[in-house]
Amino acid sequence: MTTLQEDLVLESVRTVIDPEIGLSIVELGLVYGVEVKDGDVTVRMTLTSPACPLGAVIQGQVHQVVKKLPWAKEVKVELVWSPRWDARTMASEDAKMELGIL
Repeated sequence: MTTLQEDLVLESVRTVIDPEIGLSIVELGLVYGVEVKDGDVTVRMTLTSPACPLGAVIQGQVHQVVKKLPWAKEVKVELVWSPRWDARTMASEDAKMELGIL
């Protein structure tokens, strides 16, 4: 169960688009979790591949949109590689349709 603040973070992060694929990183299933504790926000996420050339750009965008939340104090974007991202199991149904997976 998520808190209201965690839901707000996720909605903000939903606006970050993977520039190579053109879909929200939330819809793609790249965001693994959000934690808010005393105004400090941690976003756990991955990239489509460890060699993603735009990884730093995406991380920066996530940090930027979360930092705009008036109650967010410290923002940490944590990259994780396990489990490995798989669009077939992690992307939303809409994203799968856009990617031609369904």
